[in-house]
Amino acid sequence: MSDRVLITDAGFGPVDPAERYLGLADLVAAPGAQRVDLGPETDPAALGPDLARIQAIRIAFPAVSDGRGFTLARTLRRMGFTGRLRAAGQLIPEQYPMARACGFDEVEIDADRARRQPEADWRAAARRQGYLARLRRPAA
Repeated sequence: MSDRVLITDAGFGPVDPAERYLGLADLVAAPGAQRVDLGPETDPAALGPDLARIQAIRIAFPAVSDGRGFTLARTLRRMGFTGRLRAAGQLIPEQYPMARACGFDEVEIDADRARRQPEADWRAAARRQGYLARLRRPAA
């Protein structure tokens, strides 16, 4: 297992070691940049016109209890971002359905966390996404 694990609805996979994400400050200096790292405190308006050329955004989750990344993801989707959204850091399987509901496509965790929270836990969480969809349906 590599030092990072990528989680999707299909389960665990490797993180491409060739992927390079730039910080928001570097985005202006690198007009060809297509992948950007954001902290949970980022004002999405700071992306401005660059949002259309970004293909992937990775949002940091510095602590399990820090949910600002969920709000940031939802805001980016509402602003029209259609690229890949990745939650990265201190997430647990129980947060996976919320991550998906907020617009994340995938979650990236370190290998130690993946050993403590095996793929079966994340797959079970992925199956619980249907619960959130039922909650969002209007009452009959």
